[in-house]
Amino acid sequence: MNDQRNVRRLRSVGQRDNDHGRIKDTMTALIEEAHFQQKHGLASRLVRRTSPTVGRAVSAPCSTDRESPMLPDSLQLLLRETFPRRRINELVHSRAIRSEVRELIAEIAQTSLLRSHSLEPRHTVLLVGPPGTGKTSLAEALAAELGMPFLTVRYEGLVGSYLGETGSRLQEIVQYASRMPCVLFFDEFESVGKERSDAQETGEIKRVVSSLLMHMDALPTHCVVVCATNHPELLDRAVWRRFEVRLTLPAPGATELKEWLARTNKTFGDIGMTAKEFIELFSGETFSEIEAITLDARRKVVLSYGKKTPALAFKEAVASWERRRRVSGINAVGTTTNRKNAARIRKPEANKGKETPVSSSLLFGDAEDQIR
Repeated sequence: MNDQRNVRRLRSVGQRDNDHGRIKDTMTALIEEAHFQQKHGLASRLVRRTSPTVGRAVSAPCSTDRESPMLPDSLQLLLRETFPRRRINELVHSRAIRSEVRELIAEIAQTSLLRSHSLEPRHTVLLVGPPGTGKTSLAEALAAELGMPFLTVRYEGLVGSYLGETGSRLQEIVQYASRMPCVLFFDEFESVGKERSDAQETGEIKRVVSSLLMHMDALPTHCVVVCATNHPELLDRAVWRRFEVRLTLPAPGATELKEWLARTNKTFGDIGMTAKEFIELFSGETFSEIEAITLDARRKVVLSYGKKTPALAFKEAVASWERRRRVSGINAVGTTTNRKNAARIRKPEANKGKETPVSSSLLFGDAEDQIR
């Protein structure tokens, strides 16, 4: 209750004096203090309650455009702060990955207990896998479960053209992240963690990698570092040992696809496919592709004002997806790396008793005919 009164008082002062910068600094200090006291839930509530005020500060005539209102001005081009909304139980991953992530969350939540026994929780995570397998979503969910801010490193602002500039900016990021509990996320980590023995790399990149390694060693355990990469073979050998947790996120298998279908039928409605048909259609595809199709189907239902059933909308979404793949030169079923071994939807060939691969649009029927 006191927190609510304090927030309302700060808002009224900001509206009267138009001093939004002071409000931002005050609320940032309150949020940091809450995190240091391990009151992550309180910190999250403060962030949610103050974001409208900060949003007005962003749109004020005297302000510049700011993607992350709670960050200092000097870090606006180096970091992006987002409010994580995904939770672990909303993601579809193998049982082994879920178990490892939950164990890490339990360690960090019990930091005081571990320290009473002269132990520290693990806090460096490497996520490896092809694009679209949920690496960013998993990092975001980890931040949500821990109640910590989710800070993403912006490489367009980090990498400089002058000697030593990138290392200096990296130091700024690490110093800020060290001040409070947070999840610091490096996507496409091979961009800054490249192998130093590569003869084609400049001396500047090698210095950046060396600086990164030193900073990672110096980061406190209340700063959880999560790095994601599609090319683990490009990482420097010394980088690997800095990660206490290493997870490989492959493309979804039959078990994960079956779980995705069950969740979709529960939250969206019956999409008119059996588990076998769903697995055959999306074998070799990534989570991001399947999610894009599902979201497209949801939009179609909403825009039709309920006239389209989930099953019809999903058929249309799949038909649109296949047309896009034909335009891009990718087979209708399976990814480019799995085209030879991708599962196909088959039907008996007339008068020959053989099976021939066909497009899933034949299984669903033409979406336009369905509309008519």
